[in-house]
Amino acid sequence: MENVKKRNLILIGFMGTGKSSVGKMLAEMMNYKFVDTDSYIESKAGSSIPELFASRGEDIFRQLEQEAIQEILHSDGLVVSTGGGSVLREENRAAMLAGGQVIALTADADSIIARVSQDPNRPLLQGNVEERVLTLLEQRKDAYRFADLTIDTTDLSVDTIVGIILAHHR
Repeated sequence: MENVKKRNLILIGFMGTGKSSVGKMLAEMMNYKFVDTDSYIESKAGSSIPELFASRGEDIFRQLEQEAIQEILHSDGLVVSTGGGSVLREENRAAMLAGGQVIALTADADSIIARVSQDPNRPLLQGNVEERVLTLLEQRKDAYRFADLTIDTTDLSVDTIVGIILAHHR
C-alpha cells in the first residue's frame, strides 16, 4: 500500500472555544496525532506559558509560537490545537493554510468567560476576566476569518463539533 499523505487539521479560535477538547477527540477518531502548540512551546522552552509571558514578554512568546507552528506543520496526520493569538501573525496564517485544513471554533462571549474564568494559566486574562475577554474578542473579531470552516461551539457538544468537522474534512 502506498503512503498516502494525511492532511492536517488545524484548530484556531479564541481561548475557551474548545480547541483542546475537540482536538483530542478528533485525533483519536481519525487515528491522527494530537499536538497542542502551547504544550509544544512549554516543553521546548522548559517553562509554562504564564512564566514565558512574565519573564520574556508577549513578543518573545509570539516568536516561539511562530517557530513552533512552522516545525509542527512539517509533519502530516496531525490535529493541531493552536493558541488563541497565533492567528495574529501573517506568517502563522500562511503556514496554517499551507499546512492543512484550518477550522475556526467560535463561541459567544458569555460562554468563553464562563469557560476560562477559573483557569490560572491564561496570562492575557490577568485582572478583570470579563473586561479582558470582551476587549480581546473585539481586537480579534476578524482574525479567524481565513479559516476553511467556522463552527460556533456555544451550544454544541464536543461529539457534535467533531462530527461536523469529520463531515467537512477533505
